[in-house]
Amino acid sequence: MKSEISTQEFAMRFTSTPRGARLARRLVSLRLDEWGHPYDGRVNEAVTLISAEFAANAVQHGRVPGRDFHLRLAGGEDVVRLEVSDTLTERLPERRAPSGEGGRGLILVEALAD
Repeated sequence: MKSEISTQEFAMRFTSTPRGARLARRLVSLRLDEWGHPYDGRVNEAVTLISAEFAANAVQHGRVPGRDFHLRLAGGEDVVRLEVSDTLTERLPERRAPSGEGGRGLILVEALAD
């Protein structure tokens, strides 16, 4: 007998603006809560923080006027997968060392994500 794993999915486009990034973060947290990961739980807090970083990067570094960024959230019992694609498809992102006020977000993502 084949067992089936229940998987939920949420995908949406957001404007490449700070408001779009904020809405993406809030909807990720809401959807995770609906899937059984409470707002104050470890999974919800970690994935929401990661989504905020990715959405902010898409808006700040990958923005092309008139193009939206895409977010996809999928989850089963033990795994949550988050994908964010920005609108700047002409070049790949560069990884830089932290400096001054920026560059620490992806270090945070590395620490929180498996």
